[in-house]
Amino acid sequence: MSAPTSKPAVTEREARQVAEAAREQDWRKPSFAKELFLGRFRLDLIHPHPVPSDEAAQRGEEFLAKLRDFCETKVDPARIEREARIPDETVAGLKEIGALGMKIDLRYGGLGLTQVYYNKALALAGSVSPAIGALLSAHQSIGVPQPLKLFGTQEQKDAFLPRCARTDISAFLLTEPDVGSDPARLATTAVPDGDDYVLDGVKLWTTNGVVADLLVVMARVPRSPGHRGGITAFVVEAAAEGVTVENRNAFMGLRGLENGVTRFHRVRVPAANRIGPEGSGLKIALTTLNTGRLSLPAMCAGAGKWCLKIAREWGAVREQWGKPVARHEAVGSKVSFIAATTFALEAVVDLASQMADEDRNDIRIEAALAKLYGSEMAWLMADELVQIRGGRGYETAESLAARGERAVPAEQMLRDLRINRIFEGSTEIMHLLIAREAVDAHLSVAGDLIDPEKTFADKARAGADAGVFYARWLPKLVAGAGQLPRAYADFHPAGHVDLSGHLRYVERSARKLARSTFYAMSRWQGRMETKQGFLGRIVDIGAELFAMSAACVRAELLRTTEPHGREAYQLADAFCRQARIRAEELFGRLWTNTDDTDHKVVEGVLTGTYAWLEQGVLDPSGDGPWIADAAPGPTERDNVHRPIR
Repeated sequence: MSAPTSKPAVTEREARQVAEAAREQDWRKPSFAKELFLGRFRLDLIHPHPVPSDEAAQRGEEFLAKLRDFCETKVDPARIEREARIPDETVAGLKEIGALGMKIDLRYGGLGLTQVYYNKALALAGSVSPAIGALLSAHQSIGVPQPLKLFGTQEQKDAFLPRCARTDISAFLLTEPDVGSDPARLATTAVPDGDDYVLDGVKLWTTNGVVADLLVVMARVPRSPGHRGGITAFVVEAAAEGVTVENRNAFMGLRGLENGVTRFHRVRVPAANRIGPEGSGLKIALTTLNTGRLSLPAMCAGAGKWCLKIAREWGAVREQWGKPVARHEAVGSKVSFIAATTFALEAVVDLASQMADEDRNDIRIEAALAKLYGSEMAWLMADELVQIRGGRGYETAESLAARGERAVPAEQMLRDLRINRIFEGSTEIMHLLIAREAVDAHLSVAGDLIDPEKTFADKARAGADAGVFYARWLPKLVAGAGQLPRAYADFHPAGHVDLSGHLRYVERSARKLARSTFYAMSRWQGRMETKQGFLGRIVDIGAELFAMSAACVRAELLRTTEPHGREAYQLADAFCRQARIRAEELFGRLWTNTDDTDHKVVEGVLTGTYAWLEQGVLDPSGDGPWIADAAPGPTERDNVHRPIR
């Protein structure tokens, strides 16, 4: 039996249809962020701020104390960076304290932590070594445990979850050398053969893949009698015959990351290892990521905390022109940005995580916004820290130590954080994903109006439905609580700065955002999906409004439960003032921008019109194809798979 050797030929429309079919189509639970994009500020969905149960908090705090002690005494982050590998004994220690099973239920030998405490643990571990954070996150957030928790059979849970909780590392394999965010072109196949499937193909950027014991693999099952086919998820033993890790990849950051290229050649996988029905693989992947994405912004919030610590200590010690550098306005504004943004990122992550734990709300947009916003803002904070540190920020920790100064790895933090704008959906893809969810209500009632394949009768019905929807919806965007001077007065307690004005701004801006979206759909109709610059700004405004809301709600929670409530209000106020400036700039750029000019320049670049501009330099790149050959077949390379026992 031979596997297909050609990649699926997929048109743009077919690719979109595959992605659309994988979406969760229904909204069975309320969503704060979805309502926000529709111009409805549902503060009641997030305030009072949800909190974990006493039992969950106690279990979580006990593990955090154990993890902190382990990271302080058993982890050498400089060694991980120097050797570009997490030592086997460190991984073994993580297994021993149960870190592999943080999110796995107690009945399977896991710790049964909530999403809130799982994320706190990732922030703690990631602050010591981002590579450790990535190892634990890839294993539990998108590896075998999460999809089995959501979609696995009881037999699969019994077979695999105890292993994942204590001994076995897992990885998630979707991307291929020529397939990234467009899974419709997935080329890895799983051909039914009796009670098995036979896997053939190559997977790229398999985080944990080099050391993994268990793999979640996405492969295309061909349609045949008795098989509906489609992209399907499988649990695969990494040690199975025909599985080869052909390369361990190296990156500008996360040097301890065990990320590789994995080839499957006639790998037999029992049908019992298929997760869910055939054709449900992408839906499983996207649903897994609804909460799985929260791990990344959790570590971004942890990075912000570290940046703040270094900025505070260095800013007070380093003197220029007679006073500490942090007291100079040019530097102080950077310190303020780091402090305020760190507060907001933690607020966003904790709020979305607690909402995930309670399961009362649909958080697919909240989690996506947290990933998008966290990855972008953490990168900016790290960049500002390097600037605050000056030449020492650009110097490696090893070099600093060699000449007798504190080994502060600021440049490493910058390198390590850069991947987060690409991991688990690039910023550009996240813009489109969130935008699609944000306009779902509009497409549900008016989508047929802009679909060129719909009949006149379909469009007529859609027009009638849209008329009813917009007749009810549009008048509600004219006025709201944001125009009432005393609205949200609970957020202006005596002796604290006033946050109520920021919430009124969020309410007004949500309605403005919804009006802008409606106007754009009316103006561009079927071309709306091509206006990626506009959609990206719409999403970025929504992210700022969500972060403002989370910051205010968290400040109020801390006011009533912690001794530093007044200081929390101050940080929330500073963040909201900064966020409002960014949001107003984005609103202005919705309609005043260079999108059309940029499009013309891009056409000129791609057609070679400006090739003369490239003269006068040499290209140091090596030879070779832009994309490596990923044709299925037997491997020609040594297996670099190294399971950690």
